[in-house]
Amino acid sequence: MPRYRPPAQKTSLYITPAGYRVLQDELKSIWKRRADVTVALAAAAAEGDRSENAEYIYRKKELRGIDRRIRYLQKRLPALTVVHHAPADKNRIFFGAWVSVEDLDGEQARYQIVGPDEIDPASGRISVDSPMARALLKKCLDDEVKVITPQGEKLLYVVEISYPDNS
Repeated sequence: MPRYRPPAQKTSLYITPAGYRVLQDELKSIWKRRADVTVALAAAAAEGDRSENAEYIYRKKELRGIDRRIRYLQKRLPALTVVHHAPADKNRIFFGAWVSVEDLDGEQARYQIVGPDEIDPASGRISVDSPMARALLKKCLDDEVKVITPQGEKLLYVVEISYPDNS
């Protein structure tokens, strides 16, 4: 009996041009990887008994994972909206903005608001669907922002807003 999994929450369909190119490149490279795995799978299948053939079982699992990712990317890429241009009002925070914030202790952090397919917390790229990004959206320079975090409410001040050149 399969386990029930509730449907995933709908995510925003926005993406930066750089993020879109990364997903396209991943789709191209995964097709090449699939061809290599298929050849290895055929070789493993030719070895005989498949029930105890670890190489065959591993390659089948790997091929299943690759096919799952290909299906996802083929459905996701056409649905995405690439945001090519910065907004007219560059003094407010919108999608694609790099935002520097400062907390009450004087510690600064820098974030870029990006789509859910291109988040990277280590480099400061946060999803537009995240609580931090939702709190920052439409704020201006020197605005006070209250963000609900797992540690409690956090008060931040917007120190800098900039937009990358997406030409």
